Amino acid sequence: MEKDSVTVDEGDRIRGLKSELARWASVPTDAVRVVRSPYRVCPLGAHVDHQLGQVTGMALDLALLLAFAPRDDGRVLVRSRQFPGAAEFPSDDAPAGPVGDWADYARGAVFALRKTRRLRRGMTAIVDGHDNVGGLSSSAAAGVAYLLALEAANGMELSPEENIELDRIIENDYVGLNNGILDQSSILLGRHDCLTHLDCRTGRSRPVPLGAGETVAVAVLFSGLRARLSETDYNQRVRECEAAAATLLEAAGLPAPARPHLRAVPREAFERYGRLLPERLRKRAAHFFGEQERVRRGVELWERGDLVGFGALVSESGRSSVENYECGNAYLRTAYEVLRDCAGVYGARFSGGGFRGCCIGLARPECEDEIAEAALSGYLAAHRDMEGQAEVYFCRSADGAAVLA
Repeated sequence: MEKDSVTVDEGDRIRGLKSELARWASVPTDAVRVVRSPYRVCPLGAHVDHQLGQVTGMALDLALLLAFAPRDDGRVLVRSRQFPGAAEFPSDDAPAGPVGDWADYARGAVFALRKTRRLRRGMTAIVDGHDNVGGLSSSAAAGVAYLLALEAANGMELSPEENIELDRIIENDYVGLNNGILDQSSILLGRHDCLTHLDCRTGRSRPVPLGAGETVAVAVLFSGLRARLSETDYNQRVRECEAAAATLLEAAGLPAPARPHLRAVPREAFERYGRLLPERLRKRAAHFFGEQERVRRGVELWERGDLVGFGALVSESGRSSVENYECGNAYLRTAYEVLRDCAGVYGARFSGGGFRGCCIGLARPECEDEIAEAALSGYLAAHRDMEGQAEVYFCRSADGAAVLA
């Protein structure tokens, strides 16, 4: 089966996927529905959602698609266009823990839903993603897609907020990734031409339109690196942030929640007692508090349409991710520096955990061709081993996940 590239028209993908599912499930094409679950970027607020910080996100016009048809026998049968094999299990008895393959997010969706609901119907489904989207939250896009499909197959209508919590259960409790709610919130709450401003402690969010009639493209430089976040140092960074929070709260004489987080620490406490932290933990806290200020200032600049000022904050965030959060590697750092320095790019940073995948830049739409050539050539000049693996493409903001008619 031919692999879809990021340039394939989404309408063609949807039609092809529906026909393929109809043949496989032996159902009429009009009995097949499709979930569109977009990938996402986080311009500001990186690495702080698990500390209940304030973040920004944006759903993209590049999406994972899931075609499905309900089954009355209660079984779930899933196949992927990107990975070999198929997974099958009953919707009332999914494995209690991850198997370790691409279908864990389908199993996790059943696991999450069954905590409070009964699934009377299963589904036959085919998922179609993209290869070069590491760092754009492909895992959350898959989790959300499976949730929406299973809910539709069972006649359930859940709010975005309910699905944000269900996807958190998939990621935290089933897969074992200790992230926050940034990814699924951006995917579910995204609005075209808007930035989503989210408080991860309260769950409150609002769409923030880009002011002054400005338009912006999202440049994506895919490094060629692929790895599951659960196989990286992601969870270790979360533990370091929690250790910093515990020390600061104790030094300040403040009560600590059962699981300490940096959002519980007043900025003044960090400024007064940060010297007590080991250097590694002090850097993690410095990134958190710096990122909170960048989010506050960035939302104001975005609303005014000041993309130059906003982009500068994005690049500052990228630098803090390298220096304070200490994520990334030689490949990702090169990608960040090359994209940041391209003419026509307002600002750039790692996307996702920063241990694999992509760097993103906010770009002038009229400069796309020049940016693509300069970014890819600059990156490959330093990493020839990624020839044929790395690529540059462009996205726009889009509406959040939905089941299409």
